[in-house]
Amino acid sequence: MELVPSTSASTSVPTSPSAARRVSQRIAAIRESATLAVDARAKAMKAAGEPVIGFGAGEPDFPTPAHIVEAAVAACRDPKNHRYSPTPGLPELRRAIATKTKRDSGVDIAPEQVLVTNGGKHAVYNAFQVLLDPGDEVLLPAPYWTSYPECIALAGGESVVLPTDESSGFRVSVEQLDAACTDRTKVLLFVSPSNPTGAVYPAEEVQAIGEWARDRGIFVVTDEIYEHLTYGEHRFSSMPELVPDLAERCVILNGVAKTYAMTGWRVGWMIGPRDVIGAAANLQSHSTSNVSNVSQMAALAAVSGDLEAVAEMRAAFERRGQTMYRMLSAIPGVSVLEPEGAFYCFPSFQSVLGREVCGKTPTTTLELCEVLLDAAKVALVPGEAFGAPGYARLSFALGDDDLGEGVRRIADALDR
Repeated sequence: MELVPSTSASTSVPTSPSAARRVSQRIAAIRESATLAVDARAKAMKAAGEPVIGFGAGEPDFPTPAHIVEAAVAACRDPKNHRYSPTPGLPELRRAIATKTKRDSGVDIAPEQVLVTNGGKHAVYNAFQVLLDPGDEVLLPAPYWTSYPECIALAGGESVVLPTDESSGFRVSVEQLDAACTDRTKVLLFVSPSNPTGAVYPAEEVQAIGEWARDRGIFVVTDEIYEHLTYGEHRFSSMPELVPDLAERCVILNGVAKTYAMTGWRVGWMIGPRDVIGAAANLQSHSTSNVSNVSQMAALAAVSGDLEAVAEMRAAFERRGQTMYRMLSAIPGVSVLEPEGAFYCFPSFQSVLGREVCGKTPTTTLELCEVLLDAAKVALVPGEAFGAPGYARLSFALGDDDLGEGVRRIADALDR
């Protein structure tokens, strides 16, 4: 028997605002990842036959090193990896991450202080879900990675944005932090090397900020995902190594994605006090459970091995970064700082805005990036996505030929 809903007014069900809403307000408020959106549009245009050069994606263009791939192949054949495993991560991987953290960051931790997550982004999400209550404030230096404010908001927190610019080397000062701190401040988010700016904080500034946070009694979430990608005299410094008594109020975020060219393997981790990691593991047990065992075994091979392949990639990134810096610096109206780490240049286009470009007059970098994609077939990410209008992010994690051709297209478009 087919049931046909009545159209009679007397039998209709009243529609309340909550009944009519198909997507929760919390989720509807999330903005799409600008970096992934730009990359997706560029790939779609390329697939349609257009000669697009993409500067948008934040991932190495190298293949994952062979010994890591072979470890994954072996893991696929082992039946034990066909089953559930402990939510916090494979015990051998947690031990290896603890060893690697001591080697690379100088921080002593126990394996029980490690939670293996589904990529670095998942670690960011878990950290704020565990640390924040509604109304808690997070000090967020800008420019910032696009997902940070969304993860903070999803946890009920409020981002307190602290702008930085070229004059400060895109580095926040203790004075700025102190002026922004209130009785609702719970967390400082600290990132060095930086996505999107490529800035690296000197050790003395890292220490000063860590001591300030310790004295203020607030948590620090420090994202160390680009730790091995620094150039020239610039060096990575881990805040809990320089300020050991901050450790009980510090969460380290990291993963294999950038260092080992493993963005698609989806393995990250968070390190912190035992109660914080225990709570995050409980949360993860109800959301994703364990990370793919095959990916975990690949990550084990990565963090347990040497850094020879990493050094080769870093040398290529440093050369490309210098090329991009020189070429962008030569474009009239464009100013850019030399990249110190990660694999991004973050030039200012403020002097370009308001003038004609390829027959249009963009007044924001969002509009300028649309013009450059349509007219010059070059994809870059507008600074609005990072809390920095007037700037744009260009990744130099792409081949030398495409890099050179892409920047030349930008220069030609701005000269039309």
